Amino acid sequence: MTTTVIANQQFISSAQILEHWQGHRNLTRRVIEAFPEKELFEFSIGGMRPFAKLAVELISIAGPALKGIVEQQVEKFSEEAFKPKTKEEILAKWDSETEVVNQYFNQISEERFQETFNLFGEYEFPVYQNILYFIDNEVHHRGQGYTYLRALGIEPPFFWERF
Repeated sequence: MTTTVIANQQFISSAQILEHWQGHRNLTRRVIEAFPEKELFEFSIGGMRPFAKLAVELISIAGPALKGIVEQQVEKFSEEAFKPKTKEEILAKWDSETEVVNQYFNQISEERFQETFNLFGEYEFPVYQNILYFIDNEVHHRGQGYTYLRALGIEPPFFWERF
């Protein structure tokens, strides 16, 4: 019996993770677009927050968190800086934060992904775990958006069409 050992072979590159995340961001943007203006800000089910508030949470995490990781600055999480009144404001901010994500993500070295970072002064995990949380959190909230859209009689975008 022969055993072959391959040392340090990587399952997925950081560029592939970013591409995967940006696929999710593209899909979430399309979910935001699918909402009628009023329902984006007002519709909820079972006491959950309207999708506009969920989008603001996602906007308030992605860029600021990556900036904090790159600059090694621990700042409290806040959704207070961005208070949109229209869908267009949310979409414009989503697009500008997508560029922030690209800018800062690409400054994280492979070694830094393994370093522990105290995100927002609350979540002390390796950088890669924080980034996976950003993606998981977005998928979770987008699922709420899908539920809202279906309850409103609107067909959501296909979840597998990310680009």
